[in-house]
Amino acid sequence: MKTTIEISNYPLTLEYESQILDFIGRIKQYPAIQVKVNTTSTHLVGDYDEVMTALNKEIKTSFEKYGQMIFVVKVLKGALELY
Repeated sequence: MKTTIEISNYPLTLEYESQILDFIGRIKQYPAIQVKVNTTSTHLVGDYDEVMTALNKEIKTSFEKYGQMIFVVKVLKGALELY
């Protein structure tokens, strides 16, 4: 089953930009997941299980590396075209 995820990351630190870019760089390493970066969020499209497994791993990695941060995630059944 395909899914589209919209995710926003809000690190609770002044060094927020590098932490966001690190998360995006790690999520782009998954070849089966399409990634589109916007100014306020990132869209991921792929197989539901693959996307959720990647998110689980990379959110946990961000928490372990950087401490507190907020992730806002919207999940849609189906694949949206990434413009």
